[in-house]
Amino acid sequence: MPERISEAELAVMEVLWDEAPLTATDVAGRVARQREWSLATVKTLLSRLVAKEAISHHLDGRRFLYSPLVERETYVARESRRLVDRFFGGKLMPLVAHLAEQKSLSDDDIAEIEKLLREMKS
Repeated sequence: MPERISEAELAVMEVLWDEAPLTATDVAGRVARQREWSLATVKTLLSRLVAKEAISHHLDGRRFLYSPLVERETYVARESRRLVDRFFGGKLMPLVAHLAEQKSLSDDDIAEIEKLLREMKS
């Protein structure tokens, strides 16, 4: 599993998770919809992600094509676990209680949690 991915690097990863392989120019064009980054900035982020072994690259003619090495689901699971471990002592219930106390859970969220719990019990 790669090192922790920064928020900026995560924006690049999201693009690559949606579609890969892509060139640096392709990634920059897609990221530019959300952020005003230059191609040089995107290339720096791609280089960092390659160094962290979160993405791979291979030469295609005179350009590199980039692809993720870690699946989005795997990354999300690891970061979720890290959040629960760091702030809630590794226990999920304090997180759910915190969200409920902050009124962060909508009726739809509660219904989804209930459905998930029913599915887990059966």
